[in-house]
Amino acid sequence: MSTFKAPRGTYDLIPPASAAYLAVRDAIAAPLKRSGYGYVETPGFENVELFARGVGESTDIVTKEMYTLTTKGGDQLALRPEGTASVLRAALEANLHKAGNLPVKLWYSGSYYRYERPQKGRYRHFSQVGAEAIGAEDPALDAELIILAHDAYRSLGLRNFRILLNSLGDAACRPAYRTALQDFLRALDLDEDTRRRIEINPLRVLDDKREAVQKQLVGAPVLGDHLCEECKRYHEQVRELLTAEGVAFEDDPKLVRGLDYYTRTTFEFVHDGLGSQSAVGGGGRYDGLSEMIGGPALPSVGWALGVDRTVLALEAEGIELDLPPATSVFAVPLGEEARKVLFGTVAALRRAGVATDFAYGGKGVKAAMKAANRSGARLAVIAGERDLEEGVVQLKDLESGEQAPVPLDGVVEAVRARLG
Repeated sequence: MSTFKAPRGTYDLIPPASAAYLAVRDAIAAPLKRSGYGYVETPGFENVELFARGVGESTDIVTKEMYTLTTKGGDQLALRPEGTASVLRAALEANLHKAGNLPVKLWYSGSYYRYERPQKGRYRHFSQVGAEAIGAEDPALDAELIILAHDAYRSLGLRNFRILLNSLGDAACRPAYRTALQDFLRALDLDEDTRRRIEINPLRVLDDKREAVQKQLVGAPVLGDHLCEECKRYHEQVRELLTAEGVAFEDDPKLVRGLDYYTRTTFEFVHDGLGSQSAVGGGGRYDGLSEMIGGPALPSVGWALGVDRTVLALEAEGIELDLPPATSVFAVPLGEEARKVLFGTVAALRRAGVATDFAYGGKGVKAAMKAANRSGARLAVIAGERDLEEGVVQLKDLESGEQAPVPLDGVVEAVRARLG
């Protein structure tokens, strides 16, 4: 037994459970691929300053949760704690915003890293699928992304999730709210770290999950009461578009999310079957992020959905995904000549798109048939010396036990016919 274990707060994806994770990723990506979003992949680590500027120096992510390292050359790097800043950096570096049509629509999938207290649904290494629409300010774009995430979850069979929706205003109306909120928060009994946050970004205090803090926030100024007319109109258009498409949502005036770059539309997908870690994904508009990291003004919107938490949500609802079998056909050779012939048959079946495995290791017939049954295959292709002399193999249905000879040169067609 190995003396090494996965680091605390991480997990390994291994069969058969890993198949569900792959299916979830595919299901989330599918509506994005149908909507003009192209795939992007960024490095697992970036310059520390990218996240300090983009995510926000007052956030727990930057101050407490980033994994940072110094290279031999002295560069300060961080394992990526989220995807948006990296994707926007990549788009700017490649000048995608100058190529013509805006918005630039991108989707991505990968692992992210935060040093947090491990618990169910909250890991130090986790997987997300995300989408970003860069370079356009349009309520229809905000609504599109929310609908695409909603449709992805519905396609998986999820029903017990809720969409929380809010507007965080913009540079025109947020300053007045910030001042009102700071005045309210300064009068509360808060620890020093939280008091420092009041001066840097008071919205972060509203996102504090501690019960002692939340109790004191009753009666805090509501951002919705301070929105300018333009932000009110924008938010109402988002709401109208969602309603027209039959996508239910709940207005949540306290929703701020955990990142500093959000403006206007912000939203969260929550699932009440997950306990305290109820958020399965979320996002919003980040119109000023490009300028924060040194780019031009590019109003943008996006989201990230947690693959791990989506799998937990499926489990909470008792949903078993209809996954294709890892193996449909298992080949069992009886003798060395049959081994050579069936090896070629296996290759032909695989090239024809049939998931096929082989009895490796020179197993006897009894052990090989046990392996066939354990593989989950529906059919077994069996051949011995006499079969080969007659130019046939035996095709056995592992569910019913029925077995019949088929011509060696017709195995692919026979298997396809039996599998439908």
